[in-house]
Amino acid sequence: MSVRTAGAARADLVADTALALLAERGMRGLTHRAVDEAAGLPQGSTSNLARTRQALLELAVRRLAEREARVLALHEMPDPRADAGSLLDALALATHRALTRNRALTLARYELALEATRRPELRAYFDAAGARFRDQLRALVTGLGSTDPDRHALSLIAWADGLMFSCVAGSFSARVPALAEVRADLRELLAGMVGAEKAW
Repeated sequence: MSVRTAGAARADLVADTALALLAERGMRGLTHRAVDEAAGLPQGSTSNLARTRQALLELAVRRLAEREARVLALHEMPDPRADAGSLLDALALATHRALTRNRALTLARYELALEATRRPELRAYFDAAGARFRDQLRALVTGLGSTDPDRHALSLIAWADGLMFSCVAGSFSARVPALAEVRADLRELLAGMVGAEKAW
């Protein structure tokens, strides 16, 4: 393994551990020392990679964006103009994954989002990391025939965020909806945006 590859692997380990700590302990539990201990790294390793708390948070946000991009895989979605039903299936599955096997990642995202409300420098970084997702979703709803893709993309994001927060950290956390329920909700939402005549 080259030095550069080893460095990237170390950065991923630190970032993944930081995300796990955020989900498990919250923002107060995220320290450089805690990351070293949880990752099994020599003391000072995390500080060498991310010297400040801001740098550590930025590293976590960047890794969060990479991992969520793999979960959502919007760039791999079916062409909405050719197969709206398959697109609906894929979007529902991606959303359901965030509620189930990627629940800890979703919790970490909410911790970082809340911290960004108190740190303007992190807010800019957090928003920039999510821009690619927003752009891809806007392209998908445009392909479905949306006449107002900016508003519809925002509505979809708000629906997904509301569902995830309610089921991961809110009053519905004791019951995760089944995939079929997520699909039904999403179908109703999209049908209202682009018309019920689509072959859902």
